[in-house]
Parts: sequence; structure tokens; C-alpha cells
Amino acid sequence: METSFNTISIVMPVFNEARTIEKVLALVEGVDTGMEKEIIIVDDCSTDGTKDLLRLLENKYRIYYQPENMGKGAAVRRGFREARGDIVLIQDADLEYNPQEYPRLIKPIIDGQADVVYGSRFLASDISHQNIIRYRRGYLFSRILNWMSNVLSGVPLTDMYTCYKVFSRDAIDQIHPHLESKRFGIDPELTAWAAKFKFRITEVPISYAGRTYEEGKKITWQDGLAAIWHIIRFNLFSRK
Repeated sequence: METSFNTISIVMPVFNEARTIEKVLALVEGVDTGMEKEIIIVDDCSTDGTKDLLRLLENKYRIYYQPENMGKGAAVRRGFREARGDIVLIQDADLEYNPQEYPRLIKPIIDGQADVVYGSRFLASDISHQNIIRYRRGYLFSRILNWMSNVLSGVPLTDMYTCYKVFSRDAIDQIHPHLESKRFGIDPELTAWAAKFKFRITEVPISYAGRTYEEGKKITWQDGLAAIWHIIRFNLFSRK
């Protein structure tokens, strides 16, 4: 049965991104996806003026404010709950990922070849790959975590922790009710549920411009250690 794709929901979790939020939104608006764009912003109780900027944009976008700082996973889950599009895509607000990649990311779903698409930084050019190694502390640890997820989920991915994860309407409707993560556990959890539901998952290469911790990167070594438990928990102990 042929499926029509009329609207793409872009879910954007935001925390303390006053420096970049308006630039990212301009980039998102400038992309031609061939569909209507529904931009859903979830502010995770920002304290740097981001919230003030967003209040000026409430007539343009669907904006939601978390009552307290709850983490990226909680913001993504809220965005999923509000999304109504035929395709749902996660977009960070920090300029590390380029919205011009959208057509490449959504094509496998539109062509009927996949239910879930991950944008892989490790399938991209040597320059993009070098940016990951240069800017991302714990690079080797992240590769170990990716390997653990692959083994336990049975899904051979090169970049499980990518921001760019894209879902068909059917996939997100089935996955979303099971999600529990509040922080960065959302990445292995989404992967685990996509595997449990046996969705067709594919990766496409994307570019990446990583930023340093001094520039605002938020993931910490504590999140890295917690990721081991997240991968084990969601793959081995979660049930449909």
C-alpha cells in the first residue's frame, strides 16, 4: 500500500542554547524537504536567556517548556508526544548537525526502504570523522558503547549516539509509549526498541562539526558510565 508523506515533525530539545538557537531554526526553515515542516521545540528549563528568545517565537513554532531541568531524553519524549508528522526527526540546537542533510535522511523512509534512519558521522568524509575525534572526549569509549549496543540489540550500527534519528509515523507510534529515559539514555533506548519491534533500520552518511566542552557540549563522563547500564537495561530487561 502506497504511503503519502505530507508533514515532517522536527523535534528539537533545547537547553541553554541562546547563542545558536536562532541560527539553527533559520537553517531548518531553509531546507526543502518536499513536505510541510512542523517544528516542535522543547526547552529543558534553560537559564541563559534561551527561554526569553523562544517566547518571542511562540507565534511561529510549537514551543513547550519543561517545568524543571529533566534531561534531553525527557525533552525528546515530550516532543514525540506532540509530533503529528508522517516522519519524525530529532534535531539538536547546537549547530553540530546540518539540517541540509534532511533530504538524505528521509529518503529511505519515503522510498519504502526503511522505518528508522540514523545519520552516521562515521560513514561520512575523513574531515567529518576527524572532527569527532578532535572534539569529542571519550571517543574510544563511545566506540566501545556502540559495539555493546550492536551486540545486545542485534542491530549493526556505526553511530548509535548520533543526534540524527528519523522515524516513520508507524515506528514512532509503537516506540514512544515505551520510552523512559530522561537524559542521554534515550539513544540506546530508542535503538533497543527499534530492534525489539524489528523495524527496518538503515544508516546514511552525514557531516558533523563537533564543539568542545568550552563551547557548550554537555555530555559528561558520568553520562558515559551510565550509558553502560542503559545499554544493558533497555536491551536485556525491557519487554514489549
